[in-house]
Amino acid sequence: MRILVLGAGAREHAIVLALGSEEARHEIFAAPGNAGIARDATIVELDPDSPAAVTGFALANDIDLVVIGPEAPLVAGVADAVRERGIPAFGPSRAAARLEGSKAFAKRIMEAAGVPTGRATRARTLDEVAAALDDFGAPHVVKADGLAAGKGVIVTDDRAAALAHAEMYLTTGPVLIEEFLAGPEVSLFFLSDGDRVLPLSPAQDFKRLADGDAGPNTGGMGAYSPLPWLAERFGSEAAFVDLVTKEVAEPVIRQLDVEGSPFIGLLYAGLIVTDAGVKVIEFNARFGDPETQVVLPRLDEPLSELLLAAASGRLEGRDRPRFTDDKAVTVVLASEGYPEGPLTGRVIEGTDAAESVAGVHLAHAATRVDGDDLIATGGRVLNVVAVAPTFAEARDRAYDAIRRIALEGGQFRTDIAAQA
Repeated sequence: MRILVLGAGAREHAIVLALGSEEARHEIFAAPGNAGIARDATIVELDPDSPAAVTGFALANDIDLVVIGPEAPLVAGVADAVRERGIPAFGPSRAAARLEGSKAFAKRIMEAAGVPTGRATRARTLDEVAAALDDFGAPHVVKADGLAAGKGVIVTDDRAAALAHAEMYLTTGPVLIEEFLAGPEVSLFFLSDGDRVLPLSPAQDFKRLADGDAGPNTGGMGAYSPLPWLAERFGSEAAFVDLVTKEVAEPVIRQLDVEGSPFIGLLYAGLIVTDAGVKVIEFNARFGDPETQVVLPRLDEPLSELLLAAASGRLEGRDRPRFTDDKAVTVVLASEGYPEGPLTGRVIEGTDAAESVAGVHLAHAATRVDGDDLIATGGRVLNVVAVAPTFAEARDRAYDAIRRIALEGGQFRTDIAAQA
């Protein structure tokens, strides 16, 4: 197939790597990509958020499948435009993508579908925020209603900090004040063709910057998959997946279909396992980052066939995707100053040595090439992904690879203890 992947992060690099590892010789294009993606796909100069630009390229270049990685093109309606011209697009319509684009919309869909989630209040003013904070009590949970690149959430016992966070995001729209839910978090992906859903393997990510869940919230500093501890609570990982499929994914997909917004693409369920059962924290309308980096390396069948089946409305009759028993961890390397003000422009060395470690590959997140140099261009720069028969081996491989990578004039920030 000729496949166009939209996006520039480690998630998109992980998707490109999975597609490129298949026996079928796909022609893979990417926009805008990064230095790592450029090694594994042909970079295309186009605006990935422009429906006209993406559709024009896809038509002119006989693209068989468009895979939309980040949320911005979805909210911009890129999937709608591509599908209107008869090209399969893996990604929901603008209307269905509101499941991620608006936290308030997602809460309404969950209520209508009978999906378990925490209580929430939508606030438009600081006074409304203050009243809701006092109503729910501490710990305080404040979320930007719209897209915030994974950084629009604060969980804190500090009422002043919660108010300050809300004040910052009220300049762009309402915020949600939510009931605090306690328990371990799980990320579970579902492929959907608008009618049927197929679950992938669960993962768990770590969003706090520093060891021990200290420091500010980030877009994600690491992840691992599968989750052996689920068996202790649910009897098996499969039983947990069955439960979430029946009580969360299928009702939400049905509700969106009833409302005339069928969801075609990847439904990301951010879950929390509370004493009262599994509840939804949030939905995303695309693969999660960095969870994708540990889920896809364990997939034991062609990703392209799954994505095309979902995009073409042909999931009916397919078995659930198979996964290996391997264990996978990813550790995010971030520039100094991240997330507040990451330093950019520094030379990265040692990536070839890192990838020489058995079972390790790098998913680039924010890199470019300048001559012979690899340059850091953003906050989260590289993902070190390690796969092995045991978590201990995967962790040790990741540590070994990390020690081989150097950042000119400074150090990367990372939370690797979480993977231990």
